[in-house]
Amino acid sequence: MRKFLKIVEDHKASLGIRFLNNLIDLFILIILNLIITMISDILYALTDIEYFYFYGNSAIWWQFLIGNINCFIYYFSMENFLNGRTVGKYITGTKVISTDATKPTTQQIIYRNLARLVPFDGLSFFGVNGWHDSWTDTRVINIKNYESEKQAKSEIDGLGKKEIA
Repeated sequence: MRKFLKIVEDHKASLGIRFLNNLIDLFILIILNLIITMISDILYALTDIEYFYFYGNSAIWWQFLIGNINCFIYYFSMENFLNGRTVGKYITGTKVISTDATKPTTQQIIYRNLARLVPFDGLSFFGVNGWHDSWTDTRVINIKNYESEKQAKSEIDGLGKKEIA
């Protein structure tokens, strides 16, 4: 079990910021899905391979499945390879970290993004933390406030220690 550090809990992003992150990332996902659909339509016209037709013109369940796969790939690749940040998190100045103030592991990111697929995960934020945060021991924090307090604490800890030249 991971440690829960007070500094991480003190600098959690607000519910409004989290909602804004979600809206921005949802907009990006819609754009990406439109681009993929257009590419599929073009490939179907050029190749006559049924898969490409099926991608853009299929039943709602297929679109739901593909949408969830695209969502998982987007969040996983962004959070795992861009230091816990998505486009929405870059814009709002937030990022994902573990509750012990370390970078989340790849396993935590995978579980976090699988938990997003659970129905009503978004409603879980009416509690203390959302399911994809609670189940993976991660938090979304305000970077600027977190870093400034972390630096202030390190400076305070350094007071009274002599520097020997």
